Amino acid sequence: MEALAIFAYAFSGLIEARKRRLDAVGAFLVALVTAFGGGTVRDVLLSRRPFYWVEHQDYMLFIFAMAIFAPYVLRVTSRLFDQRALLITDAIGLGLFSVSGTSIALDAQMPAFTATMMGVITGVFGGVLRDVLCNEIPLILRDSRPYAVCAFAGCWIYLGLEHLQVDTIYNVLLSTAFILIARLITFKFDIRLPH
Repeated sequence: MEALAIFAYAFSGLIEARKRRLDAVGAFLVALVTAFGGGTVRDVLLSRRPFYWVEHQDYMLFIFAMAIFAPYVLRVTSRLFDQRALLITDAIGLGLFSVSGTSIALDAQMPAFTATMMGVITGVFGGVLRDVLCNEIPLILRDSRPYAVCAFAGCWIYLGLEHLQVDTIYNVLLSTAFILIARLITFKFDIRLPH
């Protein structure tokens, strides 16, 4: 599930890099920041070392290979996937990263609200850094459809199920599924936060 989340976010970074006509180096940087940005910020705030991406070199190598072959990969995948499929993979990544960030913060003995915010940061901050690198106002600030709110609610569900001592696998699946479904529903029905 972790690999799926990293792949989904790296892929969205590569798509943004392609839109900006970046070369392989730029594509790698944008994909790397998108995939690991939120977790790195979380690790800095929790004083966790080594960083996640330093420990797991295989994921970095995979993103490196993706960046080199991005023009060919995106040419093929753009025929196979539409915008809906990318929305789903992004929502899956949001759910998995948010829940894992909350879990890591709980392991670090953080209080409930702080753990929830660490989950939200883990889930959304990679996209913020991607947009900043690509010289855009971050999507989370310009799109009023709930994104961080879905992650926030899902993290609280994770905490509630943890308190009820639900098995970890079921807890992760249920919390992630909530974030995924909530994000897709808000997108499908164009539910927006008030301005």
